[in-house]
Amino acid sequence: MSGHSKWANIKNRKGKQDAVKGKVFTKMAKLIAVAAREGGSDPEMNAKLRESVAKAKAANMPNDNIDRAIKKGAGELDNTVYEEIVYEGYGPGGVAVIVQALTDNKNRTAGDIRHAFDKNGGNLGTTGCVGYMFTKAGRIMIEKSDTVNEDDLMMIALDAGAEDMESSEDGYEIKTAPEDFAKVMDVLNDNGIEVLTGEVAMIPSTETDISEADGKKMEKLLDMFDDNDDIQEVWHNWNEN
Repeated sequence: MSGHSKWANIKNRKGKQDAVKGKVFTKMAKLIAVAAREGGSDPEMNAKLRESVAKAKAANMPNDNIDRAIKKGAGELDNTVYEEIVYEGYGPGGVAVIVQALTDNKNRTAGDIRHAFDKNGGNLGTTGCVGYMFTKAGRIMIEKSDTVNEDDLMMIALDAGAEDMESSEDGYEIKTAPEDFAKVMDVLNDNGIEVLTGEVAMIPSTETDISEADGKKMEKLLDMFDDNDDIQEVWHNWNEN
């Protein structure tokens, strides 16, 4: 993604998520529960949980939902066990795609993901087939407004541990190391700065241009992934111009 189209697509996808917040919160609750189960229920002592909670707060998930998900992961509410699995493949036109899932049934999830790829002109690949094209990093998007001063925002972000901040006509993109994402998010929240989206993402090193027809197939593929309750995140290197 590049330039204005990146912001347009981020806001479009966020708009879709806002329309189905219940589903988004369900996915995030699952992510938080798994993090709590694997590393303990104290975010200060569990980096993965801290990261998951920060992401949930960026999506305006209520604190009660977050607390309930942590308790669920700690075994206080139920004993459903989810497994984190990462799938890699190629979308239409050779777009590199990474899919992160949390599931209690690997066969069901793998079948659903394979079907989505096959139906939209792509194919599910093997582990590592596209992962080398991506780098894991924290990414925080903030829209421009009269209440956000660029110099102040940069100082706050860098002092909090951010690696870089880029400005465009639409807003600001703050980049962090994965382990510093939650801390930077906390500082932004403490300073009353509204975040459009915040996540630890897989950032592509190169982007792929595809035809308009393949672009429509790619949109359908992403929509199928969005509708799947087992799928947490999808990253790709499609240049959505």
